[in-house]
Amino acid sequence: MTLVQIDPKDGAPAKPRRALSWSVRVSRIAAASDAAGLAFASPFVRLLAGENPQAQVAEIARTFIVPLLGIAVFVALWSLLAPTVQTSLGAIPGPYEVAHQAEALWQEHEAEREKEAVFYAKQAERNAELAAKGEAERVKWRDYTGKPTYIDQILTSLITVALGFAVATLIAVPLGIACGLSPLINGALNPLIQIFRPVSPLAWLPIVTMVVSALYVNASDALPKSLVISALTVTLCSLWPTLINTALGVSTIDRDLVNVGRVLQLSPLTTVMKVVLPSALPLIFTGLRLSLGVGWMVLIAAEMLAQNPGLGKFVWDEFQNGSSSSLARIIVAVLTIGLIGFLLDRLMYALQAAFTYSAKR
Repeated sequence: MTLVQIDPKDGAPAKPRRALSWSVRVSRIAAASDAAGLAFASPFVRLLAGENPQAQVAEIARTFIVPLLGIAVFVALWSLLAPTVQTSLGAIPGPYEVAHQAEALWQEHEAEREKEAVFYAKQAERNAELAAKGEAERVKWRDYTGKPTYIDQILTSLITVALGFAVATLIAVPLGIACGLSPLINGALNPLIQIFRPVSPLAWLPIVTMVVSALYVNASDALPKSLVISALTVTLCSLWPTLINTALGVSTIDRDLVNVGRVLQLSPLTTVMKVVLPSALPLIFTGLRLSLGVGWMVLIAAEMLAQNPGLGKFVWDEFQNGSSSSLARIIVAVLTIGLIGFLLDRLMYALQAAFTYSAKR
C-alpha cells in the first residue's frame, strides 16, 4: 500500500522531496554551465532531467550540433584544399599531418622530462657518494638546462600574459574609477588615452627593451629580463580597454547612489567599494575580457619580434628552421594560440558571471 503525502495548506498531494531536490540540482548545474560560458551543456542537463524535451532538443541543435557541423565543414575544406597549395617547404599540411606533429611535440616534451629526471637522479646519486666519502665540499647542485619544449613555451607565454594582464588591471581599474568620478581627471587623461591607445606593440617593444635593460640590471632567475620586457609590452597595450570601460561604467552609474553615500557620510574608499564598484562591475569585466584578448595577441607578436621565450618564439624558430615539419608545427601553434585565447575568454566570462551575480544579490 502506497502512502500519499497531503499538503496541509490546500489538501493537494505534496510533491516528493526527492523530485524537488533533483529539479533544484538540475537548475543549479544548468546555471553553472551558463555562468562558465558553456551554454551548449545546459540543454543536455535539462534534457536528462526531462524538462521540455522538444525545446531542449532544438536548443542542442542550435548551440551544439550546428557549431559542430561548422567545424566539420572547415576541416573537410582544409583537407581538400591544403594539398593544392604548394610552398617552398611543400604543400600546406592537412589535419592528419598537423595532428601527427601535435603528438610528436607531446612526445618530445615527455622525452625531455625523462632526461630531466635522469639528470637529477644521477646528480643526487653522485652527491650522495661524495658525501659518503667525506667530500662534502665537492657536492654541487645544478639546474637542468635542457631545451624548452613546446609545453614549456606554452607555460612561459601563460605566465607572461598573466603578469602583464595583472599589472595592467592594477593600473587601469583605479585610473578608470578616478576618470569616471572626476570630470577634471578625465579631461586631463583622455587626450593621453586617445594618443597612446592605438600604438602598436611593435612600436612599444624597442622602448620597453631599452628601458628595462637600463633599469633592470640585476635580473633574477625567477623574473628574467625577457619575461619583464614581454609582460610590460602586454601591459602597455592591454590596459586601455579596461581603463575606458571602467571609466564608462563608473560615469554611468546612478548618481543618487553616490549621493546616498554622501548622506550616510561614507568614506571615499567605502563609497567606491560598496557603491561604485558593484554598479560598474559588468562594464569593468567587459573591459577585462577585451584587455586579456588584446594582451594575448600582443604577447605572441612581442615574443616573435624580440625572440623572447614563448609561443611566439616557437613559431618564429619553426619558420626559420624550414624543415618539412615546420609548417605543420606552426599550424599546431596557431591552433593552440586560438584555443588558449578562447579558454581565457571563457575564464573571464565565468568570473564576470560569478562576481556580477554576487554583486546583485
